[in-house]
Amino acid sequence: MELLRPFWWWPVVLVFIQLDMNGCFGCWEQERIALLQYKASTASYTDKYHFTSWDSDNKESDCCEWKGVKCNLKTGRVIQLALDYAMYGSDCCGWYFNASMFLPFEELQDLNLGSNSISGWVPNEGFERFSALTKLEVLHLQWNLFNTSILSSLSGITTLKELYLGFNNWNGSIPIQGFERFCALSKLEVLSLDGIKFDDSILQCLSGIASLKELDLGCYNCNSSIPNQGIERSIKQFQIQNFKQGFESLSSLSKLEVLHLDDNNFNNSFLSSLSGITSLKELDLNNNNLSGSIHIQEFEAFSNLENLYLNDNEINDFVTTKDSNILSKLQLLDLSRTKISVRILDSTAAFPSLKTLYLGNNNLKGSLTTKGWCELKNLRVIDLSYNNFEGILPSCMANLTSLEILDLSYNHLDGNIQSPLSRFSSLEYLSFSNNNFFIPSTFSFLFNLSNLQILLSDNNIIALETNSPTSIPTFQLKIFSFSNCSFNIRNSTTPRFLHYQYDLRIINLSHNKLVGQFPNWLLENNTKLEMFILNNNSFTGPFIVPYDIRPNISRIDISNNYLQGPIPTNLGLIFPNLEILNMSKNEFQGSIPSSFGNLVFLWYLDLSGNNFSGTIPMHFIMGCYKLEFLILSNNSFSGQIFPTNSNLTNLLSLHLDNNHFSGMLPTWMGNMSTLEDIVLAKNHLKGPIPIDFCKLDYLTHLDLSDNNLVGSIPSCFNSSWIRFFQLNKNCLSGPIPSAYQNNSNLLELNLRDNYLTGNIPSWIGSLSSLRILLLKANHLGGQIPIQLCHLQYLNILDLSYNKFLGPIPHCLGNIRRTNFSTASDWEHSLRYSISAGGRYWSVSSYLSSKSKTFKNPTDAYFSFDTSEDVGEEVEFSTKSRTYSYKGDILEYMFGIDLSCNNLTGKIPLELGRISSNIRALNLSHNNLSGPIPVTFSNLKQIESLDLSYNNLNGRIPPQLTEMTSLAVFSVAHNNLSGATPDRKNQFITFEESSYEGNPLLCGPPLHNGCDKMRPPSTMSVDNEGEGGSFMDMSVFYISFVVAYITILLGIVAVLYINPYWRKAWFNLIEVCLDTCYCFVVVHYHKVFDFGLA
Repeated sequence: MELLRPFWWWPVVLVFIQLDMNGCFGCWEQERIALLQYKASTASYTDKYHFTSWDSDNKESDCCEWKGVKCNLKTGRVIQLALDYAMYGSDCCGWYFNASMFLPFEELQDLNLGSNSISGWVPNEGFERFSALTKLEVLHLQWNLFNTSILSSLSGITTLKELYLGFNNWNGSIPIQGFERFCALSKLEVLSLDGIKFDDSILQCLSGIASLKELDLGCYNCNSSIPNQGIERSIKQFQIQNFKQGFESLSSLSKLEVLHLDDNNFNNSFLSSLSGITSLKELDLNNNNLSGSIHIQEFEAFSNLENLYLNDNEINDFVTTKDSNILSKLQLLDLSRTKISVRILDSTAAFPSLKTLYLGNNNLKGSLTTKGWCELKNLRVIDLSYNNFEGILPSCMANLTSLEILDLSYNHLDGNIQSPLSRFSSLEYLSFSNNNFFIPSTFSFLFNLSNLQILLSDNNIIALETNSPTSIPTFQLKIFSFSNCSFNIRNSTTPRFLHYQYDLRIINLSHNKLVGQFPNWLLENNTKLEMFILNNNSFTGPFIVPYDIRPNISRIDISNNYLQGPIPTNLGLIFPNLEILNMSKNEFQGSIPSSFGNLVFLWYLDLSGNNFSGTIPMHFIMGCYKLEFLILSNNSFSGQIFPTNSNLTNLLSLHLDNNHFSGMLPTWMGNMSTLEDIVLAKNHLKGPIPIDFCKLDYLTHLDLSDNNLVGSIPSCFNSSWIRFFQLNKNCLSGPIPSAYQNNSNLLELNLRDNYLTGNIPSWIGSLSSLRILLLKANHLGGQIPIQLCHLQYLNILDLSYNKFLGPIPHCLGNIRRTNFSTASDWEHSLRYSISAGGRYWSVSSYLSSKSKTFKNPTDAYFSFDTSEDVGEEVEFSTKSRTYSYKGDILEYMFGIDLSCNNLTGKIPLELGRISSNIRALNLSHNNLSGPIPVTFSNLKQIESLDLSYNNLNGRIPPQLTEMTSLAVFSVAHNNLSGATPDRKNQFITFEESSYEGNPLLCGPPLHNGCDKMRPPSTMSVDNEGEGGSFMDMSVFYISFVVAYITILLGIVAVLYINPYWRKAWFNLIEVCLDTCYCFVVVHYHKVFDFGLA
C-alpha cells in the first residue's frame, strides 16, 4: 500500500493526457460524424464546392480545421459553427431544420445559421431541443424564412445571451401570445428584431428583459407596402402615438446601452418618447423622417450618449449651444447624407469630447476656413467626402493633432496640400482623391507620418518636385491608390518611395500612362500583396513572377500596357489563390500555360487583345471549375472550343471572338444553365446552331456572327432576357423564326448577310424595345410590314439588298427616335459591361476593419471596378461607305436603308417628318416614282441622302438647301428636270456625279446651263403648268434624223420584200420622171420663145 501511495495520481494524469490528446490530435469523432451528417442533409441546397474542406473520405482529416468550424484548443470540442450563406433554397421550398443534428455539440457556444433560406423545422425537431445545449450563448437566425412560431420554440434556450432574428418571414405583426414566452429569456443581452413589425405590446414585453444591453428594432417598414400617400401619413401618425407608451416603458431597461431604430418613419416629435432611457450610449435613428432643424435641447436627457447616428434624414440644421453640457460625452456624430448646412462646422464646437464626425455626401459648399471644427482637439476621425468644398485647406487644421482618419475625397479643393497634412503624426488613413490638389511627385511631405497605413490619392495633379529628397519614408503602407492623375511632367514613372514599401496589401497605379520597365519588383518586395492593379499605363518589358509562392494575391490587373513575351509557365503555381487575372490589351504571345489549371479559385480571366496562339489546354479547362468570365477575344487561338467533358459549369460570360477556332458548336454548351453572354464571332465555326442552346434561359447576348454556320435559326429560342441577337455573316437559310415574339428586352436583331427567305413577320412590332434591325443582303420579299412603325425606339433599320416590293409605308415617318444618354436608361442602352466587381473605400469600412485590430485591412473593402465597356458594334452603310458604329456614336446614330429592292410608288411625304435626328436615308436602286418630297427639308441633321437610280421626276425642291448638315447627296439616274438647287450651304460641295443621268436637269455643277435651253421669247413660261419641262433643241434634231432614217429604211425593206409594190414603185418613179421631163422641156421652150419675141 505504501508502495502504491506515490502513484495514486497516475490515473488523473492519464485522463488529462487523453483530454489533451483529443485537443491536440483532432476533434471528437461523434462531432465529426454530426458535421458530415449536416453536410449530407444540405447537399441538395448548397453549392457542391461550399463544404469541400469537410472531407468524409479522409478519416484523419481534423474537423477543427474545416471551414466554419472552431474548436476549443484544449478539449478539441466544437465551440463555434459558422454555417451562414451555405444554402440557396427558394422562397417557397428551403431547407428544413433538424435540431437533433446539433445535439452532439455539447460545448457549442456560438451557432450561425443566417442567410440560409431555412423555411422551418422537421416535426418535433425545433429549437426547443436546443435546451440541451447548456452552453449555447449566441444564435444567428437572421435572413431566413421562419415565421412567428419560432418565438415560442426559442423560449426554452435559457442560456442565450445574443439572438439575431432579423429579416425572416414575418407576415404582419408578432402575436403577443407567442412573444410573452420569448420575453422570458432572462439572460438575453443582445436582441436583433430588425425588419419585424412591432407594436406597443411587444415593446412592453421587451421591457421585462432586464438584462438587455443592445436592442435592434430597425427597418419596421422593410416588408410593408403603403397603398397611397394618405394611408402612409395615417400610419406614420399612428406609429408615433401607438409607440409612445411602448418606448417609454423601455426606460425600465437600466442596462440598455445600444438602441437601433433605423429605417423607420419616426419624426422629430418621437425623440421625447425615448427620453426615459437614460442609460443609452448609442442611438441609431438613421433613415427616418427627421427633418428641419434639430436642437441640442432635444437630447438633454441622454447624458451618457456617446454615439449618435442621424444620417439619411432631411435635417438641415443642428442648433447647438456652446456652453451647455448637453451631449458632453458625445464621441461620434453621423450627419452624412442629410441636408445639413455648412454651419455645422461651427456647431460641432459644442461637443468637446467628439472623436468621430461624419459629414460626407451633404453637398456642402464653400471653403473650410470656418474655425469651429478646428477646436475639436480630441477629433480622431473626420469624413468630409462627396461634398463641394473648394479652396485651400485651412491652417487651423494643424490643431487636430489627434487625427487618425481624414477623408477629403470628391470635393473641389486645390492648392498645396503639404501643409498642414505633414503635421498629423497620428494619421493612419488619408484620402484626398478626386480633388485638384498639387501633389509633389515624391510624396515626401508624408514621409514623417510613421503611422500612415492607407493612402488614397487618385485623380489629382502631380507636380515635379524640384528638390527631390533623399530621405526614406517612415511609414509602411498597406493600401496605396494612385490612379487617373494628371501630370505636369513628361514621361512620369512609378513613385520612387515605393521601393521602400514591403508591407503593401493593395496597390493601384492604374490609368496614369506611367512609362518605363514593368515594376516586377513591387511583386517581389511585398510578400503579403493581395491586389496588384497597374492597368492602362505604358509599361514595357516582360511580366516576371516571384520565385516563391504568394498565397495572398487574389487579383492582378496589368491590362492596357505594352508588355511582351510569354506568360510565365509557373504563374498558376506562384499565385494559387488568384481570383481575377486581367492581362488584356498587351503584346503577350505564346500559349496558355497548363499551370493555369491550378487556379481553382479563378473566376475572372481576360487575355483578350494579345498575340496568343495554340489550343486551350485541357488542364486549364478541367481545373478552373469556378470560372465565370472567360475572355480570350482578339488572339490567334485555334482548334475546338472546348471538349465534351469540360468542367466550366459556372460560366456566365464566354468571349472567344476574333480567333481561329474551328469545328462545330458544342451541343453541351446548352447545359451551362448559368450562361448569359456568348460571343463567338469571327471564327471558322461551321454546322448548324444546336437546338440545345434553347436551354439557356438566362441568355442576354448571343453573337455567332461571321462564321460558316448553316441551316435554319432554331425556333425554340425563347429567352425573355435576350437583348442582343447577332447571327449575321453566316450561311443560314429559312424564314425568320417567331422565337422572340413579344420580347420586350430585345435591343438588337442582326440577321444580315445570310440566305433567309420569306417575309418580315408581322410580330416584329411586338419587340417594343428594339433599337437595331439589320436584315440586309438576304432573300426576303413581300411588302414592308406597317408593324415596323410600332418600333418607337428604332435607331438603325437596314432592309437593303433584298426583294421587297410595294410602297414604302407612310407610317415610317411616325418613328420618333429617343436619345438614351442617362444612367437611368440602362435598359435601353446599347452598351454593356463585363465587370469583375466594384471597389470603393470609405471611412466606415476602414473602421470596420480596424475594429479587427487591422489584421486584414482589405476585409471590409469591395474589389476594384474593372468593368470593361464592351458595347455593341454595328456595320451600316452611309455616305457611300460602310462604317462600324460603336459606343457613344452608335447611341446617337439614326439611319434607314431601304436600297436595292423593288419598291414602287411615291416617296411618302411623312418620311420627311421623321425625327429630325435622322443621320442617313438611302432609298436608292428601287423603282420609286413621283417628285422628291419638299418635307425632306425638315431633316436638319441628316448627313447622307441617297435617292439615286429610281424613276423620280419633277424638280428638285429648292428648300433642300436648308439641310445644312448634308455631306452626301445623290439624285443621279432619275427623270428629274429643271434647275439644280442653289449653290449655297452644303450644296456648294456637291459635284456633277450627284445629278448625272437626269437629261432634263440643268444648272451648276452640270455643264449645260439652263439659259441655253429656254426658247427665244420674252414671254414668261409657265414651267409649273408644263410639269416643269421645256424643249431641248438638241434632242429635237436627234429625234428628227432618227425618224427620217427609220422611214426611209422601212420603205426600202417593203420594196425589197414585195415585187408587185416594187414594180409599181418603179413605174411610178418612171412616170414621175417623164412628167417632170416633159414639163421642163415644154416650159423651157415657151420661155425661150418668149424671150426671142
